[in-house]
Order: sequence, then C-alpha cells, then structure tokens
Amino acid sequence: MMRGLTAQRSWWWRAARAMLLCYAGAAVFAWLVSDRLLFQPGFGSRREPAGALKIRTKNGAQLSALFLPNPSARLTLWYFHGNAEDLGDIEPRLRALHAAGFAVFACEYPGYGVSDGPASESAVYASVEAGLEYLRQTCGVPAERVVAYGSSLGGGAAVELAARERIAGLILQSAFTSAYRVMTRWPLLPFDKFENLKKMPAVRCPVLIIHGSADEVVPFHHGEALFAVAPEPKRFIRVPAGRHNDLTQVMGAEYGKALREFVAGL
Repeated sequence: MMRGLTAQRSWWWRAARAMLLCYAGAAVFAWLVSDRLLFQPGFGSRREPAGALKIRTKNGAQLSALFLPNPSARLTLWYFHGNAEDLGDIEPRLRALHAAGFAVFACEYPGYGVSDGPASESAVYASVEAGLEYLRQTCGVPAERVVAYGSSLGGGAAVELAARERIAGLILQSAFTSAYRVMTRWPLLPFDKFENLKKMPAVRCPVLIIHGSADEVVPFHHGEALFAVAPEPKRFIRVPAGRHNDLTQVMGAEYGKALREFVAGL
C-alpha cells in the first residue's frame, strides 16, 4: 500500500515537473520571439507623404511625422496607426480627418515606414514621448489640447499617453486589452506587452471606444473589457458586423458624426 502511494506521488511529481518545464520553455520562447511576431512593419507602404517632418527620440532615432494644423480647431487629433501600416498608408485617413475640420498629427513608430530603429514596445513609447515634445515645443499644442486616437496596435500608444498625461480625450478603435491576450484571452504568462487594461484606470479624460462585433483580429470582448474599466464620461460604439479594418465603411457617415460629437463634447 505504502509502496503504491509512493509510486503515485513520484508520478505526480514527475508530471508536475514536466509541465513546469514546458511552461518555462513556452515563456522563454514567447519572450524571445514576441517582438518578431507582434510587430509587422514590413507590410507598410514605406512611402513618406509630402510635407512630412522629422522628429527625434531621446536615443536619436529619426521618425517621420505629419502635422496638419487647423486654426479653427480647438483640439488636435493625434492618430496612432495600427500594425502593418505606416504614415504613407494612413495619409488618406489623416487628410480626411483634416478635411472634416480637425487639426491632425501622426508619428510613425521606430522601424515603421521610413523611420529609424527596431520595432518594439519601448520604441513605440519613445515615439509617444518624442511626438508630445514636438507638439508642445514646435507646434504650441499642450497635452491638454490633444485627443489621442489609437487604432488597433496604436491603442497601446494612445492609452500610454492618456495614462501618463492629462489629455483632452481618448479614442480607441479595435484596440486590445493586451497584446498576448489577443491569442490567449487570459493572462497565462508573467509578462505581457501593451497592457492597456491595467492602464485604463489611470486615464483621466473622456473615452470613446469603437469596436466591430465581427472583428477577426482583436475579438469584440477586448473592446467591452476596456470600456468596463474606462473612467466616466465614456461611450461605447458597437459596430454590428464590423470587422477589424472596415469600420469606417460599415458605419459610413455615422463614423464621422460620432467623432465630431465626441470631440465637440470635450
């Protein structure tokens, strides 16, 4: 009897040890390859728009940016682009926002488009710091007159800005709770990237969240979870049948109307 119990305990110990080793191996693998899997700058246009300007991060990386001022606009929309795109890809979107009456600013992340440096989470945050400094010092736009507008991966940059600075407003479109939870749903590893859900309670401005119910890249529940912890005042727009990259087409005129109403209320 005792021999059987000892053998059973030994089996369970070996199984637990094997599972622990597998988990540790998976964690190390995720740590080593996560940046290569998460960041996809090579799919962008690599085209620099006419009128693009250059700004530098604290470590000297040169970034491409675009500022479209509007003297009649009280606030400036800072558009944070998504993955697999760059300034050349989003230029039509930026100019459409400008034509709709907004002042608009956008800055590439290191490694994207024609901007220097390797792509990483810390590099994205470095671009946030550099862009904010440029807006303040060169454009005369303080943080409290900025509306951070993050699309998908750009939601991580927008939440970072809103959590560290008192800005006018935060717009999140197809954003995730954190990078790894897009794949796992639950926090399975002791580290993660772009932990937007953890940072949202530190946000001190009105929030607008837009998410498609049929989003095939960042599931709809990410938008719901972010909205649940966002501060008041806040608004959530569920786009029926909306996917990850077609919300402006699916919403049509309602999309621009929602943005104008949100900004006008700030």
